Amino acid sequence: MPRSIAVFGAGPGLGQAVARRYAREGYAVTLVARRSEPLGRLAKDLTSVGATAHVITADLSDTSTTPRLAAQIRAKTGHLDAFYYAPTPATGFVSAASLTPRYAQKFMPLIFYTMLALVQEFLPHMLEQGDGAILTAQGGSTVRGLPNMSGPSPAQAAQRNWLQALHAEVAEKGVYVGMLYIGAAIRNSAFHSEMETARAAGGPVWEMQTVDPEYLADLLWNMHGAKEQREVSYP
Repeated sequence: MPRSIAVFGAGPGLGQAVARRYAREGYAVTLVARRSEPLGRLAKDLTSVGATAHVITADLSDTSTTPRLAAQIRAKTGHLDAFYYAPTPATGFVSAASLTPRYAQKFMPLIFYTMLALVQEFLPHMLEQGDGAILTAQGGSTVRGLPNMSGPSPAQAAQRNWLQALHAEVAEKGVYVGMLYIGAAIRNSAFHSEMETARAAGGPVWEMQTVDPEYLADLLWNMHGAKEQREVSYP
């Protein structure tokens, strides 16, 4: 059986690039997101070049469904050797001064709780075999608080804190925890599309560099292979 990875949040930017990168390395890829049609197209592209790809639609903001989701993945590929978790929240940033507890809470299930539940499902086997990888990618505001970029960022910071602690506990047992933080607009992502639409309409746009998702997927692959750096920031 080939090595396997699940891509949680296989969106049009980095998620798809990660799936393609690991498929090229011979991994069986399970694609997980809310919409079936984009996943089906990506799976068809991957299988057309000889890769093994599976599709599971799921709402990752509903943490209660995690055991069923994990069982579906195991039925398709067995225990995971790696997973990448970076679903994109549907709602956006607000100022720190206007952030309310209710609004902040909206992001916790998708960004933190479901990832925590998935680790509980798949980490035991990784520890048993002495090998595995848990990978994530988030925006640069996860690392440094920025004006008008609250909302998802505090939840992402909570995820980061927990992953740092997890890395300290499992690295010497063969499991790599890798975190990529991105201070650029990822080409083809929803955020990049919104920027381009706003720019075309003459509206205000955050000025930042763009980056190809394939470059970032290579970064994650190399981080996984080397297992030396817990965190990498781009740029």
